[in-house]
Amino acid sequence: MRIAQKCGRNKQPISRFHIDAAISARHSTPVAQHPALSVSRQRAKLTVAVSGQVKKCATMSTLENEVTFRKQAEVNQNLEAQFRSSSTDFILLTDHRTSKYKSLEQLEAAKQENEPAPSCCANYLRNTFRMKTLKKRLPIIGWLPKYNKADAFGDIIAGFTVGLTVIPQGLAYSGVVGLPAESGLYGSFLGCFVYVLLGTCKDNTIGSTAVASLMTFQFARGSWARSVLLTFLTGVIEILMAIFKLGSLVEFVSGPVSAGFTSAVSLIVLTSQMKYILGVNGDGASFLESWINMISDIKNIRIWDSCLGFGCLALLLIIRSLSRFRIGPKEKSERSQLQRVINEVIKFLGVTRNASVVIGATLIAMYLEGNGSNPFVLTGYIPPGLPTISLPKFSIEAQPGNATAGIPAVPGESFFEMVHTLGYGLIIVPIIALLENVSVCKAFAKDRQIDISQELFATGVANIANSMVSGYRSNGGLARSAVNNASGCRTNMSNLYIGMIVVMSISYLTEYFYFIPKAVLASIIISAVVFQMQYQCVMPMWRSKRSDLVPGVFAFITCLVLPLEIGITVAIGANQLYILYHSARPKVTLEQLETEQGIKFVKITPDRCLIFPSVEFVRNMVLKSGSKTTLPVVIDCTYIYAADFTAAKVISSMVDDFRRRQQKIIFFNLKPSVVSIFEGLKTKLVLCYNMHALNQELLPNSTENLSRSVDSLDIEGGTSECVSMTSTSTLSLAK
Repeated sequence: MRIAQKCGRNKQPISRFHIDAAISARHSTPVAQHPALSVSRQRAKLTVAVSGQVKKCATMSTLENEVTFRKQAEVNQNLEAQFRSSSTDFILLTDHRTSKYKSLEQLEAAKQENEPAPSCCANYLRNTFRMKTLKKRLPIIGWLPKYNKADAFGDIIAGFTVGLTVIPQGLAYSGVVGLPAESGLYGSFLGCFVYVLLGTCKDNTIGSTAVASLMTFQFARGSWARSVLLTFLTGVIEILMAIFKLGSLVEFVSGPVSAGFTSAVSLIVLTSQMKYILGVNGDGASFLESWINMISDIKNIRIWDSCLGFGCLALLLIIRSLSRFRIGPKEKSERSQLQRVINEVIKFLGVTRNASVVIGATLIAMYLEGNGSNPFVLTGYIPPGLPTISLPKFSIEAQPGNATAGIPAVPGESFFEMVHTLGYGLIIVPIIALLENVSVCKAFAKDRQIDISQELFATGVANIANSMVSGYRSNGGLARSAVNNASGCRTNMSNLYIGMIVVMSISYLTEYFYFIPKAVLASIIISAVVFQMQYQCVMPMWRSKRSDLVPGVFAFITCLVLPLEIGITVAIGANQLYILYHSARPKVTLEQLETEQGIKFVKITPDRCLIFPSVEFVRNMVLKSGSKTTLPVVIDCTYIYAADFTAAKVISSMVDDFRRRQQKIIFFNLKPSVVSIFEGLKTKLVLCYNMHALNQELLPNSTENLSRSVDSLDIEGGTSECVSMTSTSTLSLAK
């Protein structure tokens, strides 16, 4: 049994009184009356000689009594001060590791093991149907009983406001995916209904986003069947990720990489919409190729569409800026009633600017179309009514083309061919979607904890539901959620009203969607994505740690130059290599110290754990330092909190190198969990856990190969002989 206690914060040496108090608290018996602490009453003693041999070893305690080994020593205060900044642990060891002698904790564990354990199914069912688990997996149970009129009023206002934003965005983002306009609306209502039941963030709204639309286009290549299948399969994968607690994968995508990826997506989406404003050919597999094609086809620019598109874009940006303007004093309580009304109107116009611009442009296009002089490219026919609920198509039937109408033939694909076409998008899309959803939840979480697994589950079910109505991929959108928050949403019920607004528009307004100019929808997308570029994080990153700009800039460039799916994969891989490189090059501090007796030694302090990328570097540093001198080498292991097999193997060879040239190497304050890893390779280490033990080991007459370790102590019943020990220092207490 090991009892470890931190003592570095108060900077005070540990007195005998502290140790007695700790032991008394452990055994609930006064120290003065404890039989194990009275020398005359001890049933076992352990005496260790530092002269190179082990003298005696008494028998250990019984199962009920524990023997505490104690030794007091004068400590060199000056030398201890050198270690105090890094070594703050003292260890009190009582050996109960043999099969014959067990601690009280081990006896309690043995009792529990002997009791009949319930089956796995019984435990699973018991945990699943607890009210706490149901509230966690079905959050609506927690807040619905508390729902009141004030909540309903706030959610209705927010739902209506966001619904007016979702409709034009759904129509616009369909063009990014390369699908008909109605597909964006189909994926914007059923997911909202699901999120009301399963969502954990009241401000988050499920619908079409720039990232989801672009990723769907990159992998589905404009095929509606493949887009719906991608939505279904990624939803299933998200549910599996939630079940197996794989939400932590998002932690492997660093902030700079995420910022670079989001900025690149914003530029790519902006580029994809410029072709609708300019009226030129802008198809291309990458960002550069799209701009090259648009510049090459600039002679076919449509003037009226360009004027309308850029005019609407300027109007949207102006309204967005004016929406922050407020009349009257800064304090709301000091404003008059008229000022409050005007401010609310300005705020409402700001959050509904997309719908206002679309309605105005549609009325102009309807008037011109009625007069037969419409110069704009319109959205076109959208089938009225809600889509039928059905499973997505798991294969594509071959369809002949029509040369007269310019319709190309559609080759047939089986399910496995469709999955092969989607490729590793089935992995990339859920991870990027998780990153987007978590960023939304973090933005509005405040002091609430985020349940990543539940968000994964909610998003997965929502996308499976979207695929049932022929909708494509949907995520939580930051801009749309910001509108929801600013509109005063109170609970997740705002998603219900958003979905109802979309359902009503599909049912009754599709005939008017025909007259919406495509240039207007393109301007709405551009005005949204231009503010998603993460340029605001460049200067803080430059001031805090400039090296973090490297993975961010690399992700930005690779996602622009290469296809998006390849760019983000390369960026994430390069960032992991960047992290591994830093972990493989730990900071190692070298100091030459001297004891009170005048014994000099070299102290080496690594600043992190020993794992396979870094252990060879540390080994070379230690060997290089040791080869330049004959002084003993002391490795301060305070910061080595973990190790692996490769590290144990390398350290074992390093210890052998020191032993061959008869130079001492001592491991100071090596944690027992790490010692057990080295013991697996039967590595003989000299361990010290306090200054007195270190002084004893540094004495010239101490034996190098002294085998004395409590950890490997083998006690034959009742005998006083002791064999196979690796270090005396484990029996000593720090002052």
